[in-house]
Amino acid sequence: MGTDSGRRVGRPRAAQRPDSGLAPRAELLVAAAELFTTRGYAATTTRAVAERAGMRQATMYHYVSGKEELLADLLESTVAPSLTRARELLADTARPAEERLWELCRTDVELLCGGPHNLGGLYLLPEVRAERFAGFHAVRAELKDAYRRLIAATKAGDALDADELAVRTDLVFGLIEGVILVRRSGPAGSAPRFARATADAALRVVRD
Repeated sequence: MGTDSGRRVGRPRAAQRPDSGLAPRAELLVAAAELFTTRGYAATTTRAVAERAGMRQATMYHYVSGKEELLADLLESTVAPSLTRARELLADTARPAEERLWELCRTDVELLCGGPHNLGGLYLLPEVRAERFAGFHAVRAELKDAYRRLIAATKAGDALDADELAVRTDLVFGLIEGVILVRRSGPAGSAPRFARATADAALRVVRD
């Protein structure tokens, strides 16, 4: 995730900000999340983000380097909580692997379906392939590997060879991230219910 170090040049210009209680950088992320998911990343200017956050464009650069940094932070925010949970579940070897895998699936889907904006949809942007987003791809790869390790630890996974394990991991991970596209059409029911149903489906993929 980005930091403020090395970016403070001069004194930020005063601006009237919404009374949200958020820090300026957090306010910029909220504004960027809304605009990137409604107007589109390419169509959103830094001026628009700054204005939506209640500050001048020059002030914005006191907190972030530009749109790419905001996008990188937003992308990582969709994966980091699930990765934290995945690490906890991998360490909790007293619980059955299937139970832990189901919990990770549920947690991940709730994260992708939660919040006011479909931030997971930003994964599909062509810009995300750039080197600037290597941090996001590294975190996402570690999360996918956690899925692989949990699948391998299940009774069904124990019988899979390396190639078949890779296929099952791709299928399960694809199913989880597929909720990004489903959400665009508005999934029926609440996010928790949808998450449980998706986790159930993921376990069927592992077992079948």
